[in-house]
Amino acid sequence: MTGDSWTHKIARVMVKPLVGGPVTPNHLTTLRLLTGLAACAAFAAGNRNLEIWGGVLWVLSAFLDRADGELARLAQAQSVWGHRFDYFSDVLITVLFFVSVGFGVRHGALGPWAVLLGLVSGLSVGAASLWSEALERRTGTGEKAYEGAGGFDFDDILYLFGPLAWLSLLPLLLVGASVGGPAFAIWTWLRLHRA
Repeated sequence: MTGDSWTHKIARVMVKPLVGGPVTPNHLTTLRLLTGLAACAAFAAGNRNLEIWGGVLWVLSAFLDRADGELARLAQAQSVWGHRFDYFSDVLITVLFFVSVGFGVRHGALGPWAVLLGLVSGLSVGAASLWSEALERRTGTGEKAYEGAGGFDFDDILYLFGPLAWLSLLPLLLVGASVGGPAFAIWTWLRLHRA
């Protein structure tokens, strides 16, 4: 299914020169995974400078998540294995983001509760992602479980995590995600079981 969000369109233009070359979609997925892991390591360090760099790496990783799929479509190189590699990399990195942030901000106002909030947020967002994928397969319409609006996909919200890191707002994001993540997971689970 082709994405029509702004980030998909930008990624499509940027990866077009790679079509037919040695760089494959799986190379971009691997780079997405590595930059995502590096961002999470930076967030977990609890260091302000690394938090800023983590935000940069996070935005790059989120963009590479768009680029790999666009290259696969343009090069007609889509595969079941490639889709799974991309999907599970996305889920892993998103879960680790919240866990890493929780660990990194534990010396601030949230104290040791930050680690628990990170685990709750990460696991619930991960569960919601898995259930969303199951919902999309179950309906079989080719539509996403959660559509976006105004040229933005639902998961484009991930791009905001970088600027939130730059503005020292990760603790606030963590608190919101620890409430919103479980609620979203429950809602997705209910939709899946109704489908």
